[in-house]
Amino acid sequence: DRQTLVAVLQFLRRSNLRESEEILRREARLLGDDLGAAALSPASAGLLGGSGSDADSSEALLGRGTSAAAVAIGGNVATPLLLAGAFAVGGAVVVEDQPDVSAVLSAYSQQGDPTLYEEYYSGLKHFIECSLDCHRAELSQLFYPLFVHMYLELVYNQHESEAKSFFERFHGDQECYYQDDLRVLSSLTKKEHMKGNETMLDFRTSKFVLRISRDSYQLLKRHLQEKQNNQIWNIVQEHLYIDIFDGMPRSKQQIDAMVGSLAGEAKREANKAKVFFGLLKEPEFDVPLDDEDEEGENEEGKPKKKKPKKDNVGSKSKKQDPNAPPQNRIPLPELKDSDKLDKVMNMKEAARRVRLGPECLPSICFYTFLNAYQGLTAVDITDDSSMIVGGFADSTVRVWSVTPKKLRSVKTAADLSLIDKESDDVLERIMDEKTASELKILYGHSGPVYGTSFSPDRNYLLSCSEDGTVRLWSLQTFTCLVGYKGHNYPVWDTQFSPYGYYFVSGGHDRVARLWATDHYQPLRIFAGHLADVTCTRFHPNSNYIATGSADRTIRLWDVLNGNCVRIFTGHKGPIHSLAFSPNGRFLATGATDGRVLLWDIGHGLMVGELKGHTDTIYALRFSRDGEILASGSMDNTVRLWDAVKAFEDLETDDFTTATGHINLPENSQDLLLGTYMTKSTPVVHLHFTRRNLLLAAGAYSSQ
Repeated sequence: DRQTLVAVLQFLRRSNLRESEEILRREARLLGDDLGAAALSPASAGLLGGSGSDADSSEALLGRGTSAAAVAIGGNVATPLLLAGAFAVGGAVVVEDQPDVSAVLSAYSQQGDPTLYEEYYSGLKHFIECSLDCHRAELSQLFYPLFVHMYLELVYNQHESEAKSFFERFHGDQECYYQDDLRVLSSLTKKEHMKGNETMLDFRTSKFVLRISRDSYQLLKRHLQEKQNNQIWNIVQEHLYIDIFDGMPRSKQQIDAMVGSLAGEAKREANKAKVFFGLLKEPEFDVPLDDEDEEGENEEGKPKKKKPKKDNVGSKSKKQDPNAPPQNRIPLPELKDSDKLDKVMNMKEAARRVRLGPECLPSICFYTFLNAYQGLTAVDITDDSSMIVGGFADSTVRVWSVTPKKLRSVKTAADLSLIDKESDDVLERIMDEKTASELKILYGHSGPVYGTSFSPDRNYLLSCSEDGTVRLWSLQTFTCLVGYKGHNYPVWDTQFSPYGYYFVSGGHDRVARLWATDHYQPLRIFAGHLADVTCTRFHPNSNYIATGSADRTIRLWDVLNGNCVRIFTGHKGPIHSLAFSPNGRFLATGATDGRVLLWDIGHGLMVGELKGHTDTIYALRFSRDGEILASGSMDNTVRLWDAVKAFEDLETDDFTTATGHINLPENSQDLLLGTYMTKSTPVVHLHFTRRNLLLAAGAYSSQ
């Protein structure tokens, strides 16, 4: 739109942003003379606030007008201009600075009579409470966002006493899961408090999403228009996004299951994109015989035969999964010989794996960290269950060997040069026996270590910390190889890709980053959460990453292009654990609300809710074949759930997907297979060994 462009160029010139103006003009093929000659039409003059209107609102308009323009132009214009509207574009522009607060707030300047706000709100409340039951549940979703925006509008326009009485009169009516948000809100009592306040900005820049049936929406619209209640109608138009669907209104349980996040529910559009949730094909190679069998055969002098591989549960089918991404969709590292050996070991172990089920529950081996006065903040266990690592609040990372084999470092360079490189046991000879011990302590971080992750090949270890860095350690030398700096604030979690090489980190800056071990800079930045990214997980095919956040949502990101392909809402507190099912189809999430929610990734739907824990769930893990889901919590218990039963006969017809009419079973108790108490040890990590023994870990707390 030429007028908008001219207006933007004028604005850039006025703000002395010559360089950006040049770039924009080149991109838009507008020459200098055009610009001078193009008389400002009244529309663009208005857009620029040319008639001496207050600069705030003109900037707000501009922010809104240009965010789209700038994106279309390839996003080269990284000026304050973009900041005002960057978030309006659904996170297409990754700008990490905060949106311009004054622009965001100025939307509150059109106001009604402050003394009537209570009347407006109670009028609407009365209308909703008297409407038919089928509409009441849906329309009740309006209470919270309207309450917040009306309160903020009163505060912004400096009607402090009215705001206070409005808050006191109605805050008790809000749903219990908004208590924390309301506590923050109650501390915003003056216009000055609203500048630079994060909660405030989240609420303002992301429209609160409500999903309402067409009938209920028509009812609301008619009521507001009859009453001429423009104030509420303006807020609905300006600050809420109403996702209207055709069909039956949803029941109170259906709505309660899905709401509770910082920005309401996800728009239905957000979960429409195709996701390749299938697994990649395993490379094919023969499995040599077990040693016992070999000896038996060789005595008779027969040549060794390659035994056909038993079609056991662990072996992947040779057919390409129809839902799998193309093999080369993202570049994955080549398999080294050592990886192949490890895969062979894995298959041998898998042949001896215990088939779990309701009749056959796993044994649980609990590693308790005693006297952990340093404060245990993170745990990880290698895939082959040979090492365990703890991250501590005293900024150390400690690695233990869990097997009788001690941890050894590689010899010094001088000693290595003396070794015969051709000998068969060269890998054994390079290790220095003098360094053998069952514990190694890694020093380097300058703050508590919140996340740890072993690489699949067990050569490397990642740790992330409050100091804002992610460190990569060598498990050959037990030294730090790289410090990755990108987050400016604490990094809460990090995890290696199941194929190694790539890893993900998420932190207080609300952003998750994808890294490769050989790059100093992140390869992808996933921006969109409205609060800290508290946990991160790779999908088993490594093409996707799930992030859980303190904004009470879970997002699934595409590694290839950085897009957000799923948004799951339903938890009532910050998310602290994520686990993908081994077949890649489902995701389990745990949060401070003590609920485990189950999601169907392909359809973008919640398919189950497991209630039982009474405190934050810090650990979730599926058994190796996905029959059992184990959850570990701050309530000092490990619980086992029947995953097969939870995921069978799912109703994933098109109607459910289109409207989010989910029917969760009333009672999750029949899925609970067992609850195992510790004496006084919160569970921070769970891990199934290759033979399906469950390992759990936590630090004893002597309360």
